[in-house]
Amino acid sequence: MIAEPEKRSHRRLTFRLGLMAVAMFGFGFLLVPFYYLLCDITGIGGRPAVVAAPAPSAVDAQRRVAVEFVATVNEYAPWEFRPETSSIEVEPGKLYDVAFLARNLTDHHLVGQAVPSIAPGEGAKYFRKTECFCFQEQEFAPAEQRDLRVQFYLDPALPKYVDRITLSYTLYVKPQAAATAASRS
Repeated sequence: MIAEPEKRSHRRLTFRLGLMAVAMFGFGFLLVPFYYLLCDITGIGGRPAVVAAPAPSAVDAQRRVAVEFVATVNEYAPWEFRPETSSIEVEPGKLYDVAFLARNLTDHHLVGQAVPSIAPGEGAKYFRKTECFCFQEQEFAPAEQRDLRVQFYLDPALPKYVDRITLSYTLYVKPQAAATAASRS
């Protein structure tokens, strides 16, 4: 038979271990929102705001910044996805329009969501999108191909030492949305 003080000691240990497991789960659960908040505050992480920016007001015609475009799909994703141009030189404050080609490589409906990233992270603060396919889900019919447009400008307040910015998108399949789209057809 276990003595009463040992039972209390075991209960206390079990309670502490359970409390520690709950605390670790809570910490892990809160880590993602905390990361997003930290990125929004500091501008690191290349996470641009996903709201449409107002039209530019002033153009810095004396300056040129290279903007590169990169497109990726997650492994095994049934898309063809690429930028129509790999890079352009832009004047801060001037509005530009570029396209990415996307094609559904399957024989069924797919819904995708593009997630943007901007490097260097400092450039994300000054990269303004007025229109972007990443603002909403993209529904594709079987084997459908189309251009996905992005309108953007660089804020003229972009620091002078930033002379190159990379805008990249990863296109993901949204499984729940794809099932809904297929049931509508």
